[in-house]
Amino acid sequence: MGLVGWVSYLKTRGAVETKEGYFLAGRGLTGTFIAGSLLLTNLSAEQLIGLNGSAFGFNMSSMAWEVTAGIAIIVMALVFLPRYLGGAFATLPQFLEDRFDETVRRLTVGLFLLGYGLITIPSILYSGSLAVLRLFDVPGLLGVGFEGGLLITILVIGCIGGVYAVFGGLRAVAVSDTINGAGLLIVGTLVPVLGLVALGEGSAAAGLKIVLTEDTHKLNAIGSVDDPVPFATLFTGMILANLFYWGTNQYVIQRTLGAKNLAEGQKGVLISGFFKLLVPFFMMLPGIIAYHMYQGELEHMDMAYPTLVADVLPVYLAGFFLAVLLGAVFSSFNSLLNSAATLFCLDIYQPLRKSPVSDAKLIKVAKIASVIIALFSFVAAPLLQYAPEGLWQIIRIFTGFYNIPVITLVLVGLFTRRVPALAAKVVVVFHVIAYGLLQFVLDVNINFIHVYAILFVIEVGMMLVIGWWQPMSRAWQYTSRDLVDLTPWRYATSAAVLLVASIVMTYLVFSPIGLAGTIGTTFVISSAAVVAATICCCWLGNRAWRRRYQSGVSSTTLQSKAGAPGR
Repeated sequence: MGLVGWVSYLKTRGAVETKEGYFLAGRGLTGTFIAGSLLLTNLSAEQLIGLNGSAFGFNMSSMAWEVTAGIAIIVMALVFLPRYLGGAFATLPQFLEDRFDETVRRLTVGLFLLGYGLITIPSILYSGSLAVLRLFDVPGLLGVGFEGGLLITILVIGCIGGVYAVFGGLRAVAVSDTINGAGLLIVGTLVPVLGLVALGEGSAAAGLKIVLTEDTHKLNAIGSVDDPVPFATLFTGMILANLFYWGTNQYVIQRTLGAKNLAEGQKGVLISGFFKLLVPFFMMLPGIIAYHMYQGELEHMDMAYPTLVADVLPVYLAGFFLAVLLGAVFSSFNSLLNSAATLFCLDIYQPLRKSPVSDAKLIKVAKIASVIIALFSFVAAPLLQYAPEGLWQIIRIFTGFYNIPVITLVLVGLFTRRVPALAAKVVVVFHVIAYGLLQFVLDVNINFIHVYAILFVIEVGMMLVIGWWQPMSRAWQYTSRDLVDLTPWRYATSAAVLLVASIVMTYLVFSPIGLAGTIGTTFVISSAAVVAATICCCWLGNRAWRRRYQSGVSSTTLQSKAGAPGR
């Protein structure tokens, strides 16, 4: 941990003295740092605990939150990111003000800050603290009860993690995330391998045979209506939730807004999509191994992963695991603090000031805001231990208060020209009230992910009707500022096609025609067809891109020569 902190310090010295340096890493992040930061920001203790707990208690249907995110990642890379970078926006609410008005900007900032402070940041602190408590018996070491040990651990993790966000800014977050990401991949491989060895009583092959032949329904990712993620939801609210997270969620997209150019941004985003395909192996297989080892023994499903790690990791790896685990917690925590401070300073504090605000003043206010938000989350985090449906599910339910209205505003804003700000304001207020009633007051037997889709359709319809009734007198026009090079990554299309095919393959593997049933001819033929189609599409797509790019270069060269003096 000390090494990570020292390297992060060396890489960020003098880079946070300006506003862009602190909030956007000086718009100089490369694809490697973007991919590493996205990976660790997303894959935190929240996923380690929550997804493995879901696999222990149900099956692999919850992998949909991670694996199908690849579709949203492609949309982000090819559709959203060029517009964000072209407009030189530092925050998503800045784009919404450009499209609608200042009130809409403040409404979305309020939704983000409430969601971050009440749910997202506390969940990260709680899940990380839970793992530390179980692995290192903090209550026994300190002579306190479970709740006391939980509170102490939350405070320690929160205080140390906040240092990166408060003093280092986005560049320190991205650098530390990339280094810790390598450690997370190592641990992610070790835990299931050692778990299989323990399950097979010394033989990983024997353990794997147990997983593949006994209770194979646990390997099924095609969720039924009684599972946490019914398969039908992949084509309704799941798409929208992932589009929000990867395309509009400030704490995720902020490192892409700091990209050196469009090509590096697209590269980093798409590479992170391929890492998401490892989630079933790193963050759900251990839960299934734990099911075979501890069935009927654990008090709560969220204890599956910590219990397995405590039993299978040798003592000499415990410190390394703790460093990686805390690195993952710090990553998400400091990313959230940095983004929350960015939203507050750039979208609330700076616009309300009548006189110009210096960069030094903004950075000072950002640090104070980070501390206040962190303290608020310290109070909310311990309350998550009382969640009856498990950590993962409660996070997704409460995120619904702000994810659907935000993605609705962005999509309607991008693809229409005369829908007014009034429509956006009506939708935000309507959604918060309607979702709260449907989820907690009315006895509606509909999965909350389907509720996402229903409300999305209603809200898009509302905005279009208001736009028809009271259209803007002057159509909105997107204005490109071109602060960075907007030439796309040459392999973006090929990588997108390959990613889609890989998602399909993953679902074929974890399905009744794959590992969850009998591996027969249907599975083999389907797999071969997907692989063949992928190779052909990638080859054709890359050839088409090269022809189009070369044609554009030639045309530009001819025009340049024709307009040159004396020609």
